[in-house]
Amino acid sequence: MSSAAMRLGVLASRVRFEEKGILTALERRGFACEQIDPRSLSVRAGAAWTGPRTVLNREVGHYRALYAAAALESAGVSVLNSAAATAVCGDKWQTSAALVARGLPTPETALALTPDAALDALDRLGYPAVIKPLVGSWGRLVTRVGDPETAAAVLEHLAALPSPQSHIVYVQSEVPKVDRDIRVLVVGGRAVGATYRRSREWRTNVARGAVSERCPLEPGLTELAVAAAETVGAHIAGVDLLQDPDGRLTVLEVNDRVEFRGLQQAHGTETDVADAIAALMTKAAKT
Repeated sequence: MSSAAMRLGVLASRVRFEEKGILTALERRGFACEQIDPRSLSVRAGAAWTGPRTVLNREVGHYRALYAAAALESAGVSVLNSAAATAVCGDKWQTSAALVARGLPTPETALALTPDAALDALDRLGYPAVIKPLVGSWGRLVTRVGDPETAAAVLEHLAALPSPQSHIVYVQSEVPKVDRDIRVLVVGGRAVGATYRRSREWRTNVARGAVSERCPLEPGLTELAVAAAETVGAHIAGVDLLQDPDGRLTVLEVNDRVEFRGLQQAHGTETDVADAIAALMTKAAKT
């Protein structure tokens, strides 16, 4: 295999804890790797691509990540995760639809094409419920509504927003859960680690201050997380699970450009997430 084919790239406009770890792990494995900043990236249709033939997509912004992956794939580049996986994971409705089609447990979900229709959808789902933006992360703009009056106020605000996408409303039933959720990291079809995430508020995003604690990789949890990642076509995924008081697990989300600092710190030296991702990249480059 040519040296050009073995070059690896990491697509990222910001080099955070995760990207630094992956770049270091690739260097330890003896692979040349370069950061590709999507803010300065352009791909000409039909033109030859002279950059790395295997690229890990770590771009923070969803739309840049999606279109960068699609453009690179059009030039023959292998992108992890693929543009198709990024499209599904980055859109909460597409994720829910895929999970339901696979028969995996996930909260009752509805998509309303107007804020007015969302009120009817919420009446059918029942309260309490959660209103979420179709695209977004870190728990931003996710709102818990406990009654029709609160929902109407939130939906009135959404109707006043200028973006047409904001008027398409994604709603879910709130799943009763214990005081935590579970994040499982899946790499190459294998669960490499899991954490409980606890928070003082009902949202348990680490970016919002939640604390990560090591969670044992029990068979039922592992199988469900791997199945969820497979369903959306993600080779690298952070699968968020909810567990109700009776122990039943539900898939909430699948994240394709997953942050793993909290999980890594919870596992210490026993698990090397960055190296697991580096191993998957090098395997992809050799095939």
